[in-house]
Amino acid sequence: MHNKKWQSALTLALAAGGFGGISSGATAEASLPAPQHVAIDTSPASTDTDARVLAARRYAAFWNTGDAQFARQALSPAFVDRTLPAGRPQGVNGPLQASEGFRKAVPDLSAEVQDMTVAGDRVAVHLRFRGHFTGVFGQLQGKGQAIDFQAHDLYRIQDGRIAENWHLEDNLTLMQQLGAIPQ
Repeated sequence: MHNKKWQSALTLALAAGGFGGISSGATAEASLPAPQHVAIDTSPASTDTDARVLAARRYAAFWNTGDAQFARQALSPAFVDRTLPAGRPQGVNGPLQASEGFRKAVPDLSAEVQDMTVAGDRVAVHLRFRGHFTGVFGQLQGKGQAIDFQAHDLYRIQDGRIAENWHLEDNLTLMQQLGAIPQ
């Protein structure tokens, strides 16, 4: 019931063009960005929610351990990286290659899920990566310096696996910690 009240309030707020008493006319409303996808989860916990959480946790386990088995369990064979970095192959092989390469630089890399939100077919995950730069990253040789940066992922889950991923990493902090750019 609480979720239905929240959904109704959100629907009314969106229809009114604002929140917190802010209303707008039709002209102002036309200039607002229209979301391509809005997910409002009003259903109670179910096995579907469990499957979405399991896929996200398996993918986090992959980043935490580097074990490709977790990635293969978590990612759909048709997986699409919607924020694909230059030089990384699309599909399941992209994350596998990225993990292998980064683990050469930071062999003790760990990933911790600090926050997870599940709504509809989407799972948002806030991750914290830590380790020590003791290997090689591009032209840089590590000196044992601590690595501690954050990332945020948004997954679309289909049939219990991650079908799409949008991700942002705190690359500025990472590059500073690696010594690639000054702090």
